Amino acid sequence: MNLLRHLLRPTRVAFAHCDGPCGVYDPASARIAVEAVLSMEKKIAALGDAGDPNSVNNRVRFIQIKEQQAELVKHELDVLWHDYFKPEHLEKYPDLHDKFWKATKLASKNKHEQDPANGQQLLDAVKEIHEIFWATKGRSDVPFYLANP
Repeated sequence: MNLLRHLLRPTRVAFAHCDGPCGVYDPASARIAVEAVLSMEKKIAALGDAGDPNSVNNRVRFIQIKEQQAELVKHELDVLWHDYFKPEHLEKYPDLHDKFWKATKLASKNKHEQDPANGQQLLDAVKEIHEIFWATKGRSDVPFYLANP
């Protein structure tokens, strides 16, 4: 077994400064997840307090989707925060940490509350991060919405 391990072990070790090749980061996936959260918040609000079984089933499905997408928002923001942004970005945008912290807290809030206002606040927070992200790349022409929301 040791001989097999010895033969299969790499002869060179490569180190990278990030999880993937540079340039693969984009806040668009966070935006799409936030839009799903907001959509589910609106659908839940539209159901009202109806007690019929279809309404209850839909509410459960909408809540499950909302919570999954809010968790995805947290993941996508975490990847941007920890893998993309560097100390020089913090120098230029000293409130960047606070923006990420508040956005992830809003994602958590959307997981355990049903209020479209929370979804809108999260969307606004991700938009701010989107604008800063693209500014760090010297771009101000990248629209937040790819289509009309």
